[in-house]
Amino acid sequence: MKMARTLLAAMVAAGLSACATPDPAGDGVSAEAPTPAETDSAGTIGNALLQLSAPGPGDRMPTGRDLGVRSAVVAPNAAAATAHPLATQTALDVMKRGGSAVDAAIAANAMLGLVEPTGNGIGGDLFAIVWDPETQQLYGYNGSGRSAKNATLEQMQAKADEFMDGKEIPPFGAAPVTVPGTVDGWFALHERFGKLPINTDLEPAIRYAREGAPIPEVISFYWSFGPKRFEPAYESGMLEEYDNAKKTYFSPAPEEGSLFRNPDLADTLERIAYKGRDEFYTGETAHIMADYFERIGGFLTYEDFATHEGEWVEPVCATYRGDYKVCELPPNTQGIAALQMLQMLEKYDLRDMGFGSADSIMAQVEAKRLAFADRAKGYADPAFSGIDPNVFLKEGYNAERAGLIDLSKAMTNVKAGMDFPAADAKLKDGDTTYLTVADENGMMVSLIQSNYRGMGSGLVADGLGFMFQDRGQLFSLDPVHPNVWEPGKRPFHTIIPAFAFKKDMPGCQVRAVPIEQACPFEPWLSFGLMGGGMQPQGHVQVILNLVDFDMGLQEAGDAARWEHNGGCEPTDDFDDAACEADIGTVSLESGIPPETRVELERRGLNIECCGANAGGYQAIMRDFNSGAYLAATEMRKDGVADGY
Repeated sequence: MKMARTLLAAMVAAGLSACATPDPAGDGVSAEAPTPAETDSAGTIGNALLQLSAPGPGDRMPTGRDLGVRSAVVAPNAAAATAHPLATQTALDVMKRGGSAVDAAIAANAMLGLVEPTGNGIGGDLFAIVWDPETQQLYGYNGSGRSAKNATLEQMQAKADEFMDGKEIPPFGAAPVTVPGTVDGWFALHERFGKLPINTDLEPAIRYAREGAPIPEVISFYWSFGPKRFEPAYESGMLEEYDNAKKTYFSPAPEEGSLFRNPDLADTLERIAYKGRDEFYTGETAHIMADYFERIGGFLTYEDFATHEGEWVEPVCATYRGDYKVCELPPNTQGIAALQMLQMLEKYDLRDMGFGSADSIMAQVEAKRLAFADRAKGYADPAFSGIDPNVFLKEGYNAERAGLIDLSKAMTNVKAGMDFPAADAKLKDGDTTYLTVADENGMMVSLIQSNYRGMGSGLVADGLGFMFQDRGQLFSLDPVHPNVWEPGKRPFHTIIPAFAFKKDMPGCQVRAVPIEQACPFEPWLSFGLMGGGMQPQGHVQVILNLVDFDMGLQEAGDAARWEHNGGCEPTDDFDDAACEADIGTVSLESGIPPETRVELERRGLNIECCGANAGGYQAIMRDFNSGAYLAATEMRKDGVADGY
């Protein structure tokens, strides 16, 4: 027995040797766990045993869904899943009043802009996918804004030279601000799919902005980092003005359990609610924004706001394992990376490998590295790049890419799979909100909205109550790169909603002809999560968890994740070869077995553990047998799923 305990302690120590526990601020400062060489120390063995037996969560009832922290919600009529309980309640209330899933999504998004400004707000951009049961079609909307039309690449380079050693556009201040596309997105979606007046959709957020809205644990945690980001930027001169943001959000920053009021935002939303879309882009609000940027020496002008328009786009889909079809939005977003990864992974029997195994994670990580190599060189605003997004999904392409994967050894050099016409760790960051809503008529909405990171640029226009995004930091400064900064151009985007179809197997008539009518793809899953470059990786892991590892909807989000950072990025120089040789690091959550960590490191991957990877998963699934919705949120954030 004593020998068994000794061996167990040694195994734990070996398993943790590659792991470091990051501090909550995410600055990488950590204490190293014991190495195998240290296991002959009684003290070290004791510490390892203490780690093994440290207090943890309780046990689930024996339902077979032991990886989920709670059950998925079952709702016969309508469901909503968002990052804040009040936003979820708002969505359900709107649908009970006769609103569509789009009405509910707009209402929830407006509420989240108030209670979760760490992730989103009307100073940012929006992307959405809508399943419309009436037309039996899937619709996509790209609500991303463009760079200032009267600015130049030389001006951006000068800002980079002054504050970022010439390497990248600064993350704060006026330089990275692009036109906010969210409000336009609301009205475009509402015009096509809304049932209630939009003022009804926005009324709850207006009321809570005046009266006070509750701030929960995780949001307050992220909120507290705002001054730590913005104050040094202001002192350096990068952030031109900080008084407005300080007054709006940090006087003081709300703590868990406190109420947050934002009367300026209430006034802005009220004008939009009753005066319409043009109030934001050509009306009083537009003039206030333009005057503000002129006052602080920024780049956006009234013309930039007045000429903004979003775009309806065709979702891009790929089948997986024959019975599933996953859909994403095309560039300037990164959704196609998830589809590329899934096509590469079809060659592997992941079910047989097992969840959390070294072979399974190795295959996934290497597929990610290959897909992101293409992302670095070819994902950009197609109106400027001229790159057809479908080129990344052409028949046989990703299967050929998958042939480069050796499960026994990590690739030492990863290049894009094709030549593109004439890439950084900051893309792992991203402060975003994702939500999904489904109504009693079968409409399902997958919506993601973001200010990018750090709450945004740090700039709040006089009396408007919202922060402008810093999405323009994701432009490259290399003149030959497809994602180079240009006037009136949309930057590379990280935020992606997702949707999936499944063949309705109980309804199949195997003798029917053609086969597409025998087993049609039916709308099945509206889902997404938050977190910069983690998003396509997370989308893939959710699909694998559901399809290959037979998890339930809640489990699929709660299960331990991996996240790879490194390699080339869309912000790098086009001909930068150093990133191609960068193996990067794989961050593993603590639920990945220690033996997997050790084995992955043996195969050449750099492993870090163990802290939470990017979260914010929400999902709604259709049960084909009952017709009811299943809804889930994950345990890493404050989110709530509910229905009726």
